[in-house]
Amino acid sequence: MTTTPNKATSYTFCRYCSAACGLEVTVEDNRVIKISPDKENPHSWHDFCAKGRTANQLVEHPRRIVAPMRRVGDFPGEYVEASWDEAIADIAARMTALIDADGPDSIGLYYGNPTGYSSSNVLFMIAWLDAVGTQNRYAVGSVDQNAMHVVADAMYGSILMAPVSDVDNCDYFLLVGANPAVSAWNWLETVPGGWQRALERQRRGAQIVVVDPLRTETADKADVHLAVRPGQDWALLLAMVKVILDERLEHEGDCRDLATGVDELRVLVTDADLDDLAVRCDIPRAVIEQVARNFATAKRAMVVTRTGVSLHVTGTIGEWLGHVLNIITGRMDRPGGRRFEPGYVDALKLSGMAKPPAHKSRLRGTDLVAGAHALAELPDEITTPGPGQIRAMVINCGNPVVSGPHGAKLDAALAQLDLLVAIDLVQRESHRHAHWLLPAAHWLERDDLLALTSNLHDEPYVQYGRAVVDPPPGAREEWRIFVDLAIAMRKPLFGAKGMNSFVRATRALASLTGRPGLEFTPAWLNRLLVATSRKINGRRVSWRDLMANPHGMVLGPREFGHFRGALRTEDKMVHAAPPEFVARTRELLTEPAPGPPAGYPFQLSNRRNRHSMNSWLNELPGLHPSGKRNDVVINPEDAVTLGIADGDAVRVFSPVGQIELTASVSDRPRRGVLIVDHGWGSRIFDPRGGADPVSYGANRNLLIDDVSVDPLSGTSALSSGYVGVERV
Repeated sequence: MTTTPNKATSYTFCRYCSAACGLEVTVEDNRVIKISPDKENPHSWHDFCAKGRTANQLVEHPRRIVAPMRRVGDFPGEYVEASWDEAIADIAARMTALIDADGPDSIGLYYGNPTGYSSSNVLFMIAWLDAVGTQNRYAVGSVDQNAMHVVADAMYGSILMAPVSDVDNCDYFLLVGANPAVSAWNWLETVPGGWQRALERQRRGAQIVVVDPLRTETADKADVHLAVRPGQDWALLLAMVKVILDERLEHEGDCRDLATGVDELRVLVTDADLDDLAVRCDIPRAVIEQVARNFATAKRAMVVTRTGVSLHVTGTIGEWLGHVLNIITGRMDRPGGRRFEPGYVDALKLSGMAKPPAHKSRLRGTDLVAGAHALAELPDEITTPGPGQIRAMVINCGNPVVSGPHGAKLDAALAQLDLLVAIDLVQRESHRHAHWLLPAAHWLERDDLLALTSNLHDEPYVQYGRAVVDPPPGAREEWRIFVDLAIAMRKPLFGAKGMNSFVRATRALASLTGRPGLEFTPAWLNRLLVATSRKINGRRVSWRDLMANPHGMVLGPREFGHFRGALRTEDKMVHAAPPEFVARTRELLTEPAPGPPAGYPFQLSNRRNRHSMNSWLNELPGLHPSGKRNDVVINPEDAVTLGIADGDAVRVFSPVGQIELTASVSDRPRRGVLIVDHGWGSRIFDPRGGADPVSYGANRNLLIDDVSVDPLSGTSALSSGYVGVERV
């Protein structure tokens, strides 16, 4: 840290997405003056964007909640400030009464993206859930990433075994549902400057092939763009697998020594017809065959699948077949392909130890995925009477009414709860029925060690994220809220007998001695994780190393050879043909080729916006310099047929809802596809001042039903639902 009178420069990293860009933050009198990329960071500053640059605007939001607020009267009611003691006591008493009457599953919880970028939040949230004993857990993962976890678990034995990309040595990139020119090559992996590194490979002769119904910014630079029909990526990828296996272009070593199930794949593709698959995905058969051959024969290649594959009822099969292509052509754990980065903490081992008990949802009978049920199931679980009905809910840093399907139905369900508690910085759309608003701390106001995601970097790397400003006196870090609730409810944290007494004892000791470090906090767990971390280059990172390197540390070179040892399957083999995936694919093959229902001729798709982070930043004035709204993007030929011109007000409708937007006529989407950006339309309320709510854009997920879901992952058809459009 460097300082001048009343001014200091600190170093930390952004926690809006997994890119974790290094930041240089200038602070004066506990107020952020400037946020810049930390160019001394050896790993992660290269994708610095406006989201990180304007992070202080959320800290300083004029409608920020700065103290616990209790709703007075029936909805909508008014909010009054209360003390933390009052808030915790009331919430704990009401939840305890519900548990005594109806059991632990009467309590539910949903957590959003911000939770995932705070290790302390995640760990202590789970500790509280385990203390309460509820399995009514819901997460944002079912919106866009469950398919990857399901595939990783079935193929590799761990939901967290996400391969990372060796972009610097690749000769052939097959990017499916990915737009790294905007998303910066990060999702469940992070490759700093990944897109620019891929373009450098292209300048040296590498080929880039993009599969997307939208001509994205990435497709603009690609050598080949395949404008696939939304939701039919699986058909294209299965056709490629068929060409490669039928023409014996597979990598025999991997198919024999690394993977099981390749014979089952051969049987599956024998029963598939290339012409039928070409019709389904709407890509000419000859093009599919050529791309398959080019991919299989390239010296070094990779398939990368992203959220564009996942947001469909066929998402798990599409994700699986992308991994299959990498396996059968020898692209795993080899230069230019996908590899496993073990990181400095064995997250696979820890996730296996913390695996929740098996549980099926009450109404649909589905399993937990990555420790949570699908958001699509939540409204009915609240409104349907019977044992296990959710009667109280915590929304932990999330906005499910905007993030998930059928938002109007979920909003109506939340209104019926006996108790709704929202933990966040501002009161968002999903919190409008809340009985309690609890103020959280922003990541600029807390320390973080994201140890459990260290295997998602493309090289061994660690950085301790420092708090750079103090939070408002009435705000609390989320972990402390969950600890206080567990103690007040007399439910043992982590389900461990005696844990609450231990926490209370350390608090008393810290208060008595004036030494805050004696209190049990996430810092204890961080030090334990570092002390037991994996050795890299013969040495283990130390806490002293972390404190002495505020810009972060690259711990060693990128290495290959860790993939097989990381497998968590019982036989230490890749399971290339999990039976449930094969069965689901056969089911899809027997269904007729897709077509729109009467009255809803268009498919509603999505795109990535560099200045957005799902549903929780669009209200900030420093973002979206081109305009604070989302439009509906229509292909010119479709627009002519509809009599719609650029700039017209239009109504987009579906069987479950309708929204009004401005039309933007563009040749970027293929015909028959409408693009409406996800994450807009959330109102921001003013519980302190009572002013009218502010809102930007429209919530496109009001158009998506909560019934059409991927049966394997629980993901809704957020990017392939059918809609109509008309001029207003």
